[in-house]
Amino acid sequence: MKKIFFTLLCAAVMISCGGNKEKNNECGNNHAECTHQHGDCDGSHEDCTGECESGAGECENCASKGEAKAEANAGCIQVDNDMFLSKIADYNAPEWKYLGDKPAIVDFYADWCGPCKRIAPLLDEVAKEHAGNLYIYKVNVDNCPEIANAYQISAIPTLLFIPVEGEPIKVVGGLEMPAIAENIAKIMK
Repeated sequence: MKKIFFTLLCAAVMISCGGNKEKNNECGNNHAECTHQHGDCDGSHEDCTGECESGAGECENCASKGEAKAEANAGCIQVDNDMFLSKIADYNAPEWKYLGDKPAIVDFYADWCGPCKRIAPLLDEVAKEHAGNLYIYKVNVDNCPEIANAYQISAIPTLLFIPVEGEPIKVVGGLEMPAIAENIAKIMK
């Protein structure tokens, strides 16, 4: 019954996205993922399936051409394969090279993961506290298995703490705020 409900929700999102099946097939029958991944959102109420409250630039749940609106709102940024390649790193390259202009945290998670759900509010808090100085990216391992495989993510949550220059620090498991703050201090130098 639950699967049928999510399938119907996903179909409704697909219709609101102009029937763009190619983009919406990535949702895995998860309504929330559909609203993050459809590519036709211009920020208007209609394109965002009723989740925008006040027009262009106000909808944090929509992506337009791979750019997350959350970035402008100083929140966690949901990324897909293309955005990861353009904003973070080429996960196919033999050597690590960060593409960003500020330190970052990449949260590898899944919607069904309990520890991932517990760490999410902490990362939201960090995003607000460090707005403008630190990016926080979220990679759903179920939707982006290529990225997870490239970085050998075998347990979730896994966080990559990325300095502007140098190698990322990989931390596996649900962290508490003191450990998150300690790793942030290491990459902000």
